[in-house]
Amino acid sequence: MAEIHLPWSVLTATLLFILFAAKLVVKKKKNVAGETPSVPEKMPPGSRGWPLIGHSLSWYNSVASPHPPTFVHQQALKYGKIFSCSLFGKWAVVSSDPGFNRFIMQNEGKLFKSSYPKSFRDLVGKNGVITVQGEQQRKLHSIASNMMRLEKLKFHFLKDIQMIMIQTLRNFEDNHVILLQDVCRKVAINLMVNQLLGMCDESEINKMAELFSDFVDGCLSLPINFPGFAFHTAMKARETIINKINTIMETRRRSSKKGEREREGEGVLGRLIEEESLGDNAVADFIINLLFAGNETTAKTMLFAVYFLTHSPRAMKQLLDEHNSIRSRPINGEEELLTWQDYKAMPFTQCVSHHTHMSPPETRSMDMTVISLTRRRFVIDETLFVLCRSAFQAFGLEVIDETLRLGGIAIWLMREAKEDVKYKDYVIPKGCFVVPFLSAVHLDEDIYKGALSFNPWRWMEPENQEKRNWRSSPVYSPFGGGARFCPGAELAHLQIALFLHYFVTTYRVETNEGR
Repeated sequence: MAEIHLPWSVLTATLLFILFAAKLVVKKKKNVAGETPSVPEKMPPGSRGWPLIGHSLSWYNSVASPHPPTFVHQQALKYGKIFSCSLFGKWAVVSSDPGFNRFIMQNEGKLFKSSYPKSFRDLVGKNGVITVQGEQQRKLHSIASNMMRLEKLKFHFLKDIQMIMIQTLRNFEDNHVILLQDVCRKVAINLMVNQLLGMCDESEINKMAELFSDFVDGCLSLPINFPGFAFHTAMKARETIINKINTIMETRRRSSKKGEREREGEGVLGRLIEEESLGDNAVADFIINLLFAGNETTAKTMLFAVYFLTHSPRAMKQLLDEHNSIRSRPINGEEELLTWQDYKAMPFTQCVSHHTHMSPPETRSMDMTVISLTRRRFVIDETLFVLCRSAFQAFGLEVIDETLRLGGIAIWLMREAKEDVKYKDYVIPKGCFVVPFLSAVHLDEDIYKGALSFNPWRWMEPENQEKRNWRSSPVYSPFGGGARFCPGAELAHLQIALFLHYFVTTYRVETNEGR
């Protein structure tokens, strides 16, 4: 899979600087006074930053670093947790305040609307649940939520996920050194392509993985549709993916007319064709949206969960003990698949993954920042894992929750005020960018003691149980909130828990630090 390393984000920031500078110079000529304006009256306190570029470079350097909230924390110390700054050539209100973040997410579609770069909108499609607004967004979000509701997880996804997980992990050679991120990406793409499209053929899945890699690389690139640019390559990949989806739809319809189509193994696409009245373009964009959100977030959360565990021997031991206690008994020489009751008997595992996930994206909510992923991907590449068959097992759900908190993928969301919005003593003007920075809350020492430490046990403390509720907690939002709350949150949690079980019970894990 192609990589996006830090130099790419630096180049992007430089080019964006040139574009924004040109745009602002034009605006400045229209300003009779010729002076850089101060913070508009009644907006949260802040500063305009550097002439022309504002705070854009500082912002990009921060979100591309190992600690994305750095810029937000620095500004919050000066102006408070709700402050104004200049981003992308416009005034922006940035928040690390849990109450205001929740206010923004709960008023999606009313006072605020989602806002994305043009290249991202063009790639994921105008009909996708990530980018559409209003009634169409509510309709698509409802369809996605219905497709991944609890009953579907129990009866459609639980078995399929385990079969894919076992098959994928068995394909890696014994006593072979590989990159952990390669394992996670392989598992994630196999899961998403199978569950969404019903694909099982290894060569077809590999082709889809290559296309999807090109697609992701262009999602936050400069929208230059010319050969040699990431956006152009991504648009070509999108076109090929759309063609593949259309071909599958045609095949399913022909089989249905002949009475040959089987429910088993048809994926979400098959059920979507049968159960929902959406046009082909809307269906294709819908599937691409779910593929993008689910694959990126799931792979990164799996990666961070294992990474954090390898650096916490105590946590790893407790995870192994938990999974040893629920490991299924062999039947006819084959290990029996885990049941829903087994999944629910992983309290410590849940805690770990809550700290690691990404989610993707208001997948994650569907919001995510690809720039922040590039640096993390680069860092994790340096960790090698030795895969050797062993009898080890994994532990609880606390691991997942802690992973989502500490290494979340959807670290900040982008919104735009639909009208003048009053919040407490502030007035946010119509058209202003509004950025709830979720990661800054998750890593706030005032909210979480030892916020920068991997501590899944925090989620087992009674006083933190209310914080842990994804949907209602103002201080824990790994899957976004409001109308764009990630419809695949439970599915992602299930996938990561099962991955931890089969990965850690199948292989011995070592970092290159000990080699």
